[in-house]
Order: sequence, then C-alpha cells, then structure tokens
Amino acid sequence: MLNRRLLRVKVMQVLYAHYQHNATTIQNSEKELFHSISKSLDLYHLYILLLLEVRDYAISRIEFGRSKKMASDEEKNPNTRFVTNKVIAKLADCEGVRNYMDKSGNNWVNYKEVVKNLYNEIISSQQYKDYLANEESSFEVDKKFIVKLFEKVIAYFEPIYPTFEEQSIYWNDEVEFVLSMVVKTVKGMSEDKPVELMGEFKDDDDEDFVKRLFRKTAVNHNDYMELIKKHSKNWDVDRVAFMDIVLMQIAIGELVEFPNIPIKVSMNEYIEIAKHYSTEKSGVFINGILDKIIVELKESKEIKKSGKGLIDGAK
Repeated sequence: MLNRRLLRVKVMQVLYAHYQHNATTIQNSEKELFHSISKSLDLYHLYILLLLEVRDYAISRIEFGRSKKMASDEEKNPNTRFVTNKVIAKLADCEGVRNYMDKSGNNWVNYKEVVKNLYNEIISSQQYKDYLANEESSFEVDKKFIVKLFEKVIAYFEPIYPTFEEQSIYWNDEVEFVLSMVVKTVKGMSEDKPVELMGEFKDDDDEDFVKRLFRKTAVNHNDYMELIKKHSKNWDVDRVAFMDIVLMQIAIGELVEFPNIPIKVSMNEYIEIAKHYSTEKSGVFINGILDKIIVELKESKEIKKSGKGLIDGAK
C-alpha cells in the first residue's frame, strides 16, 4: 500500500495540475488522483516482474552456455543459485503476481535491453558475488540477498528511469517510495506462507484520507489562498513558487479536516515534501507562514485536535 506521504504527494501533483487547468472539474481531477494511485501500484508490480524477468534471462543464458558444442566447464556446470532462489520462485508462483500479469501483461517484454543490462549489472555486483560464495543455503539467506539486490543494485540502475518516464510522468519521483514497498513485501515473506502483496491502500482510513484531503483543499481553494496572502504580507505571493502555495493549501486542509492527526506531524510532512519537490528555501517559508495560519485557525476554533496527546492545543 502507498504510505501517507506518497498519498500526500499524489494529492499535491493532481491539485497542481487541477489549478493549472481551470476547465477541469473537481470530479475529473479526483478520478485522475485515483488513477495516479493505481499507477503507483503498477510500478510496484513492475519491479517484482523485473526481478522475475531477470531470473528468466539468467536461465536462458545458462541454457545457451550448456548448449555450446565447446562449452567450458563453468558453462557445463553453472552456479544456479540465483535462478533457483526460493524468494524469486515464491514470487513467480504468487497468485497475485500471476493475476496482475493476466490482467496487465508484462511490460518488460518490450524492454529486453534493459533486462539484459540489469542482469549484467547484477552479476558484476559484490552482493551477487557474496551470495554465490555463501556456503549457507536457506530461505532467509535468499531473502536477505533479494533485499540487498533491490536496495543496492536495482535502486541505482539508472537506465531504468527513461523506461519509467515513458509510462508515467510521475514514476521517477516515486521510485524511492515504491522500492521501499517492494522491500517491505520481500522482508515480510516466509517460506511456509503465501506472499502478501500490497494494495493501493493500507485500509479504508487511508482511502478516506486521500479523498477527503483532496476534496477539502480543492473546494476551499479560494479561502485558503486568502489565508496565505493575509499571512504573507512581507512576501510577493505572485512570485512565490506555485508548488509552495499548493502545499500550504493542502496542509491547511489537513490541519482543519483531520482532528486525529497532530499538527506537528502535518507540518513536518509538508516541509519535507517541499524540500524534495519545490525550492531550496521552501521548507523555511512554508513553516513560517503555516505557523501564523495555525495560530489564527486555533483561535477561531477551525483547528480542533482530539484524541490522546492532541487535546489542549498540543501539537
């Protein structure tokens, strides 16, 4: 499932586009939001399928080597540890993975060169060499290797990014989030239980969160803009990065709409997102403006926090 930060980023991306195209209705933008979320889940599955595709390519190389008339001893008796990795085999047999392939196909079929180059990158990596040399053989050893493969090799494989950009304009920005989902899935695997793939949302609360956050911000766009202008007297708002404006509006929506989310949590989330998606000084600017807005909204009782640790104005 997508974590809350990535859900906030999704709302930010869609609202940014929504404000740029005034003719787009809130309903249509909301559909785009949920489509974007489903696309992130596609990326999650594609990473899993990429691992399976590399395994299949490795098998083809072994078979090719064995078929040579003048095959070397190494080609006749190859190390098959990678292609028989128990974690990869379990992912290949996973019903959810097979269902995804039946429904969406395998996008790597058209990117054989990417698969080949990644295979070469893997077999030249220290992680791969250490794995083949490890005398211990178990599901846990196989699992630790696959985790390292995603974290240390696949995550840094640059040629994959143009491929992602062709399929979704947002994917390259989401790689870090989605890779963490894949790694979490692998870490959670056990030899005697079915693979538990992630869905779009952890639960109904997360789905409700993203829907309400988008609607609250979109509907109150003008009111939130006035608040921002009011507390930005020393700034020329027209020259402020538009992404900062969007992020502050979403932050206000979250602060007002979700009494169970601490103010400090919301503030930290949007400041961190600003550091990644906006300008170098955005975090400081957003923090300063939101601090003033929070004071006003608490005085007018528009921000009301409830629950343990959130009452009496606690952040």
